[in-house]
Parts: sequence; structure tokens; C-alpha cells
Amino acid sequence: MPHPDRPCAHGSPPGSDAIGVSPRGDSRTPPAPGVPGAQRVDHLAFTVSDLDAAIDFAVMALGGELVYRLEPLARTDDWMRAHLDVHPRASAEIALVRLGPDTNLELFAYESPDHVAMSRAPHDSGHAHLALHVTDVARAASELTRRAGVSPLGPVIRVPDGQPDAGTHWVRLSSPFGAPLELRSVPDVLPYESGGGTPRRRPPGPWRNSDDEAASGRGLPGALGVDHFARTVSDLDAAERFFVNVLGAEPLYRSEYQSLPAELAAALGVPPGGALRRAVMGMGPTDTIELVSYGGKSAGDQHPPRNSDVGGSHIALHVRDVDAAAGYLAAHGCTVLGQPETIHEGPLAGDRWVYTRAPFGLYVEVVNMPDGALPYERSTAARRRSAHGLSWTDRVPPPPVRGTVPGSSGPDVGYDRPRGMGDGLDDGR
Repeated sequence: MPHPDRPCAHGSPPGSDAIGVSPRGDSRTPPAPGVPGAQRVDHLAFTVSDLDAAIDFAVMALGGELVYRLEPLARTDDWMRAHLDVHPRASAEIALVRLGPDTNLELFAYESPDHVAMSRAPHDSGHAHLALHVTDVARAASELTRRAGVSPLGPVIRVPDGQPDAGTHWVRLSSPFGAPLELRSVPDVLPYESGGGTPRRRPPGPWRNSDDEAASGRGLPGALGVDHFARTVSDLDAAERFFVNVLGAEPLYRSEYQSLPAELAAALGVPPGGALRRAVMGMGPTDTIELVSYGGKSAGDQHPPRNSDVGGSHIALHVRDVDAAAGYLAAHGCTVLGQPETIHEGPLAGDRWVYTRAPFGLYVEVVNMPDGALPYERSTAARRRSAHGLSWTDRVPPPPVRGTVPGSSGPDVGYDRPRGMGDGLDDGR
């Protein structure tokens, strides 16, 4: 997380169309150790075209809370290229919104001589989206449309029987994040879980923008928290290996679809007739990542966006030792951008951070924030979601059975083939 005002001090270097669904997790098998000292996903970040509009949407429409907005960041040397992988004369504005009980959402807006202002298509490599877990998809979508004027991209869809996440309901709506926002309701027990698979992470609820138990009341009706972060990749196997073997993600299940029918492709916003493959993984105590790749007629641009491009994104891990984590990632094929740095002045004084770039273009930041002792805390009651004493292999206790109300049965989209994907749910769209 760059400092907005001045250079940071340098630290030490560091057949049937549907193919079978395979549960990947086993509750008896511990996840890979991953990045040394990792505690949790610290934040998810999106590059947007209009920072004011994105903040308003996250706060006024989704019910988040603005924690801080930093002064514009610009440099006259090569620092922006070396540390953020953007044009040296680029400038950035950054804001952080607390989005429910477990998620810090970082929003970037860049001005850059080579800035790409067009958002990624769902089948383009690097396309990313965010999904919220709600108890009633139709009701939450109606309220979001009322609050923000955004439009659903299609009807509420029910994942049909025979799928690993059958009974899930979802709908996508437009947003100012440079990607759709998804609303999702998930049964208390998914079919793959009943077969012994490692349970998917679920937000604890109720919706709150603090670490205590007091509900906010500002979220969408029935909102419990962020459900997942999704990204489209060109090579699913390689990306999944990186997340599992390097970052320590926990495989949950995979799905394949060899030929997307026209109606499903339209719901996804991709060309029909091509292949779709999806991998779903748990990330630390609280988060879920979904990776998808499109092939054949449904494949898109294979070049991922940079940080400064609208629709660019990164994921940040909170670690106990940034230098050790950066060294580990460098030894596992990542490019470390510059060196770890500690911010010594301003609202985030004490923050130590560095960006890395994975071989397939994903930016992974490692960060250590002294939450509870950051200067911004003196002027606001808003707080980042902290790592506290969490460790990567902890598990936040699952919430009690809630009797999720889908709100709309929605179409089953006709893809009730046994053991197939069939729904197009959350495939990096």
C-alpha cells in the first residue's frame, strides 16, 4: 500500500457437454502451509474509472463504511513503475472501504499516459468481480437497484440439482467497479460438502463494518458479508497450482463445461460454444477465491490488465513478516516490485508493504499493518478489518443454520445434467 505524500524508507531486500464435478477438499487434510507468517486476506483491490462514484456505491448502496481516502500519489522519478508496475508519470488516488464483517475493499483510480479506460470482458484474462452473500437474492437486488439505479444483467438463477453448489441462487448487476457485482445466497450445506468436502467459507453475519457483534443496519436486506472474489485466468491449472502450492489456498471443488450453450453464454456475457473450467478454493480463515478459464470460441483476451487499467485488481495478504513473505514469493516464481518499504508519516504510518507479480499476471501484495496504532484512527471511528491474532490455517466458526431464503427460485437454466457445472455461476465474469 503506497504512501500518498513522500518516498517511503527502504527496508531489507527481500461427450456430454458437462464434465464431472470433483470435490477437492477433505476436512481431514490440512491445507498447504503457503506464505510464511500469513494470517488472512488483508484486502481486495479494484482499479475504477471514477473513485467518487465507486466510494458512493460501496458506502451508500452496499452499506460499507469509508475508512480513509489518501492524498493523490504521484512521483517524478521511477518509483511508480518500480513499485506499482505502472507508467512513471502515472498518478493514483486510493480509498479503503470496510465492506461487512471480514472484508477491506481498496479502490484505486489512476491517471496515466498509457491508461486503459475500458473495462475487461468477463472472458478476458484478469477480469475480476466481487460477490456478496445475502439470504434473499431477489429482495437484495431490488433494493440495490432502488438505491443505486444499477440494472440486473439477467434473472435470478438457481443452480440446478447435480451440481456441487446446487440450490445456490445468484444474480449479477452492473456496478462502478469496472466489473459486475454478484449477489448470492448459498444453502447451509452444499451437495459437495455433504459428501465430505471441505466446507466453503461463509460470512458470519450479521452485516457489520466493525469487529464487534453490533449489526450495522446499513447493508442490503439479508446481507451477511462478502462471499468471494473471482478472477478469469488463461491457464486454470497453472493458476490453481500457484494459489494452492504457493499461497496456501485450500481446494474445494472444480467444474468443467466443454461447450457453453447460447443461453448460458448470454447469462455470462461471453461468446457461446467454448469451454469453461472453474476452480473454487478457500483462502485463509475467512475468504473464498474462484478462478475460471474460457477456451475455444468463448476465449477472450489472454493478456491481463496492469494495476493502472480500469478493471485491474490485486489481492493482499496480511503477514507477520513482509520481508520473509516477499523472499518466499520471489523463490516461488513471483517478481518482487522494488523492495519492502515502511511508511513513516501520514495516516498509514507503520504500514510495511510490497507488491509482487505472479507468473500469470496477478498482483499479490504482502502487508503488515499495525492496526490499533495507525494515525488515521485518531480522526475516525471507522476501522479496517484487522488480522488480530488470526493465522492462515485458523477457521472462523461457521454460522448457525439460518434457513436461507432464496427469494426467487429463478430459472434452472435447463442444465440439470448429472455432475455438470451447468449454471455458469461465478466464473470470473
